[in-house]
Amino acid sequence: GGEYYGNVMGSRCKIRCKWGYEMQHGHAEVVCMASKHWSGSYTCREIRCPKLQMPANGGYTCSDGSYLNSRCEFFCSPGYNLKGPNTVTCQYHKTWTSGESVCVDVDIPVIKCPNLKEKTAEPSRLTARVSWDTPEGKDTADGILTDVILKGKPPGPFPEGLHKMSYTVYDHAGNKGSCRFSVRVRVRRCSPMTPPDNGFMKCDSDGNNYGATCEFKCTGGYELQGSAARVCQYGLTWSGTETNCTAMNINVGVRTASGLLDQFYEKRRLLIISAPTAANHYYRFQMTDLQHAQCGLDLRHVTVIELVGIYPAQIGRIRHRLIPPGLALQLRLLLQISHNNFNMVMIDKQGMDRERYTYPITSAQIFTTIDTWQGRVDEMVQQQQEAGHTCQ
Repeated sequence: GGEYYGNVMGSRCKIRCKWGYEMQHGHAEVVCMASKHWSGSYTCREIRCPKLQMPANGGYTCSDGSYLNSRCEFFCSPGYNLKGPNTVTCQYHKTWTSGESVCVDVDIPVIKCPNLKEKTAEPSRLTARVSWDTPEGKDTADGILTDVILKGKPPGPFPEGLHKMSYTVYDHAGNKGSCRFSVRVRVRRCSPMTPPDNGFMKCDSDGNNYGATCEFKCTGGYELQGSAARVCQYGLTWSGTETNCTAMNINVGVRTASGLLDQFYEKRRLLIISAPTAANHYYRFQMTDLQHAQCGLDLRHVTVIELVGIYPAQIGRIRHRLIPPGLALQLRLLLQISHNNFNMVMIDKQGMDRERYTYPITSAQIFTTIDTWQGRVDEMVQQQQEAGHTCQ
């Protein structure tokens, strides 16, 4: 400036860079000196913004690098979403139009639960063994996730009913994924059975579930007809045939006294009452007392055998069944019972001669005596627990 020529000594020149450029180094004003050199040097360079930081799990693309007016667009890897502006532009004062963006994991992980629906309880059990493979979570950002959380029963024996479970998984960003599944355990059951009349039933397991076995026994004086044990089968039917307890069929037509007694072996106890005549006052007293004690006799499995009269006019009786005179005589001879006076013999289930009386005793005394015999205590407990039999 100043002279026509801008490069004579003393000329001053102000240096400005074009739009989009800035002074890199040197002076904004130079003077032409006597040495024919300018007082300083200068260089203009394009304006550049600081380099953008590459977002983790993402990146960006720019129209002109970091130069003025360059437009940069951010993007994220699969499974991540952009947080912040999609684009930024380099401004004249070497700053971007806004702050930098980041990529955040927002996709929830996916987990698939086992495909279990129904299980049947194992035979003779009320549980079913249920097992499955632990599922894995899958996340677009983190890949396979094995750290899963089970809520509910773990694999193992499951009782009857509906069981609900769920699995939960978290990715590294804390996003939660879950799934649910359920298992119903069914116990196959046959229709319930009841104890037969004059008998009792004992079942294992739960009584009528698949595989359960029910055993039947009859009270003394009754014989089991049908199956002694029945099993609940998979098809929900009971094996075997219907069980009944029928009155003991006593054969009085046998030829020997021992043949008659053998029919009671391990089944019934015997109370044998012998008298010379039906008018014998001991006999009448004893029979009158026993008439009111029939329930107690049945509970103790006692059968009364009467032997009345003197051969050949003697007669025997087991309740309403008559014993032929010859067989009645054999019975007296076998047991060494006198026919001339009153006698009473008590025989246990093993055929052992346990007690003898030459005079009548009360039914209460008879019951007390029998209740002390071996095996009777267990018998009473069994009657109470399984049959619940009592006399009013």
